[in-house]
Amino acid sequence: MTIEVIAVGGYEEIGKNMTAVKVNDDVVIFDMGIHLDRLHIYEDTDISRMHSLDLIERGVIPDDTLMREVDGKVRAVVCTHGHLDHIGAIAKLAHRYEAPIIATPYTMALIEKTIKSERKFKVNNPLKSLNPGEKIQISPNLTLEFVRTTHSIPQTITAALHTPEGVIIYANDFKFDNHQMVSPPPDYRRFRELGRKGVKVAIMDTTNIKEKRQGKTYSEKIARDLLKDVLKGPLEDTKHGLILTTFSSHIERIQAIVKIAERSKRKIMILGRSMERYCSIAESMGILNLPRNVSLYGNSKSINKALARANENRSKYMLVVTGHQGEPDALLPRIANNKTNYEIKRDDNIIFSASTIPNPINLANRNLLDRRLKERGARIYSDIHVSGHAGPEDLRDFIRMLQPQHLIPAHGDLSHLAAYVELAEEEGYKLGNDVHILRNGQAQVFNR
Repeated sequence: MTIEVIAVGGYEEIGKNMTAVKVNDDVVIFDMGIHLDRLHIYEDTDISRMHSLDLIERGVIPDDTLMREVDGKVRAVVCTHGHLDHIGAIAKLAHRYEAPIIATPYTMALIEKTIKSERKFKVNNPLKSLNPGEKIQISPNLTLEFVRTTHSIPQTITAALHTPEGVIIYANDFKFDNHQMVSPPPDYRRFRELGRKGVKVAIMDTTNIKEKRQGKTYSEKIARDLLKDVLKGPLEDTKHGLILTTFSSHIERIQAIVKIAERSKRKIMILGRSMERYCSIAESMGILNLPRNVSLYGNSKSINKALARANENRSKYMLVVTGHQGEPDALLPRIANNKTNYEIKRDDNIIFSASTIPNPINLANRNLLDRRLKERGARIYSDIHVSGHAGPEDLRDFIRMLQPQHLIPAHGDLSHLAAYVELAEEEGYKLGNDVHILRNGQAQVFNR
């Protein structure tokens, strides 16, 4: 029996994730994401109307044309969670494969939204929801298991593909967080059981491998404490405006924010198209609990009306908005540039419950946004945040739980992959022997 891991996307960049695993003649595809950095370069383009080949050429989605040379039958397209760098290319690529799309219920709801907005292709793949902790037989020789883990979006899973030659683990993305409000802790017991059963290959997220200042990624409990501390004064302020921005998909963080502000005198407005998409689905599924003093607005007309009301009674509202990276069309930059009904005034409080993703476009946009806010006299509280990705010591713990025969680092550029190899070698692995660096378009074959 031959196992082959094919790196389609996400092995030269953070984003654009897609990996194929071939076991004899059966193929399973994990994730189909977009490269958000590349998408921002073409910000005036409506990708819903673009052909996949054009998006491949621009580097926005994975180049899956190499799959034409893979001799086998695709049995499933498996999505680990609902972030766009993992599901954003589904509507462009999934229709090429006669296979079901498998994801957790929340992730599947987001996938359905993505498919519905597509204008170029028809995606008629069967959609199968699988809960964390459940298994599904996808071929006579392959069983897929979803193992519960944590990240910065609900219902993230680590995929375990059971084969006659051992288990293949696909862990993009994850962190080990024991103190989330929305999501239960990772299933450490099951990871150790899989390690004892025999893990043939583990493919792991390396996004935070270089965070030397933080061996283990801090829990969301730390973020909640930071938010409580920072929000105390602004929530009690009876004169000035209060705006908070965070990731729209970070339902755990949004739950914490509204919980902290629930007993204040301020009404909470959650504003933005992506905020409405992620939060409304989470609320309808019982994942997110929004108190009575919270309103959610997604379309531009209702947002403008809400901002006008908040502008007239600045001390009575707290705004939770999009735009933490300084994206020009997102709400906070538009507010800062006087393109809405809300005016930033001196001593208004602006809280960034997100870190700046360190690429040139984001850094430039965020710098411009900060300058605009400071020109208007706003008080800025930056980086009230903890990461959603595993730190170096989390990765070390995971290797020890799984005890895999082989390791493949993913979800990073060459510096991330190389840093992971250093950590793996500290654990007794050797580059080229049982830890392997792949680049997009390359494959690693494991024979019996």
